[in-house]
Amino acid sequence: MLGVLRRKAASGASSASVYGKSFYKLKPTGSAHRVSSAVGEEINCVRGFGNVRAFSHLPLAGRTMSLMPKREALDSSLKNVTLRTWSRSFSSDSDGDVFEAVVPFMGESITDGTLATFLKKPGDRVEVDEPIAQIETDKVTIDVNSPEAGVIKEFVAKEGDTVEPGTKVAIISKSGEGATHVAPSDEKPSEKSPSTPSPAAEEKKEKPAPKVETKPAVSKPKGPPPPKHSATEPQLPPKERERRVPMTRLRKRVATRLKDSQNTFALLTTFNEVDMTNLMKLRSDYKDAFAEKHGVKLGLMSGFVKAAISALQKQPIVNAVIDGDDIIYRDYVDISIAVGTPKGLVVPVLRNAENMNFAEVEKEINNLAKKANDGSISIDEMAGGTFTISNGGVYGSLLSTPIINPPQSAILGMHSIVSRPMVVGGNIVPRPMMYIALTYDHRLIDGREAVFFLRRIKDVVEDPRRLLLDV
Repeated sequence: MLGVLRRKAASGASSASVYGKSFYKLKPTGSAHRVSSAVGEEINCVRGFGNVRAFSHLPLAGRTMSLMPKREALDSSLKNVTLRTWSRSFSSDSDGDVFEAVVPFMGESITDGTLATFLKKPGDRVEVDEPIAQIETDKVTIDVNSPEAGVIKEFVAKEGDTVEPGTKVAIISKSGEGATHVAPSDEKPSEKSPSTPSPAAEEKKEKPAPKVETKPAVSKPKGPPPPKHSATEPQLPPKERERRVPMTRLRKRVATRLKDSQNTFALLTTFNEVDMTNLMKLRSDYKDAFAEKHGVKLGLMSGFVKAAISALQKQPIVNAVIDGDDIIYRDYVDISIAVGTPKGLVVPVLRNAENMNFAEVEKEINNLAKKANDGSISIDEMAGGTFTISNGGVYGSLLSTPIINPPQSAILGMHSIVSRPMVVGGNIVPRPMMYIALTYDHRLIDGREAVFFLRRIKDVVEDPRRLLLDV
């Protein structure tokens, strides 16, 4: 190639077909002033990320040119190259005016979710970090927030779509240009309405009606056989009276976990009854002073939580769990409290409950229950847990057999308080009684430990002074 270029340059070719397509430069052998006046150089053209596109040199006719490699040309050109680093934000991708709202990180154990609903409409004004959509996952509901203040231009995803972290949900215009407002959608029905009313067409439809009525009269003799067969068929309710609603992801998850619990654990339930007289009297005597000092009402749940902690410490096998061929004993107590919400059952956790007093237990339960009902509870607040308490008595349940919350080994079920006749000191007197149930994994926990566990709860609830004396 170099030989060809030399021959063409020596022959005085005046065409501009001699270009350096590799990083070489044509250098004239004549004097410097003659060459500078004779040679028109086109300096390098840099594009993109510093990639040299072309070096071209146009020699004039009659000039002897020689080729020699010039790496300095490349080095000097790269010094003037400005490298641009392209980066994409996780929450939004902006070209100056338009931003993208994407699905945020949903937790280590959650890989996707369902776009449940949009909280805004195209054309609505949103502020920074204002929720515009809700993602429903297996455990919690997560908001998709606006990365910048502006106007919603359009929605990229649809309700019911399965989305992952980083999926685009909406495009937001900072200046509001190009935003699709909801008003045009209201005009569509009005555009179609003029075409629907057509009196002439209605008259045409009415005129052939009498002709159609004459045909069934001829087919009446053929009609009687079908009713005989249809009379034997069962009469099913009309489909118009049924509603088909997709199951939420949270309900799917709850259903899967409960069924896995039945299929995995050797479930067994034991029962006992508790006289609530002393605990209810304790609450009535000190509820005003308790609320005045701690700012929270004294309930019955704190008494059962403290009783369960005492029972778990005396029967540590109930607080343990099976892991393969090993048994893991936990030297801490994280109590899970089952809370029923409109979207499904959630189980927030009281961390290190063994270190809490009555006031701290009541405050934490109220805080977690409030978050669970308004959908703002986080995944971390529901992760873990070594033992679960489910209070079906708030709904009026008299007796039930709760199902273990995997991977725990037992669950305590509380029920409604009912005044029943009891024998006390040889006399029959009315007492507020509650049935309690313990469902446990019989692979790990024997009936002896389960009964002792319930007996300890019964003793502490019936005589709360045992907690003070640790007896």
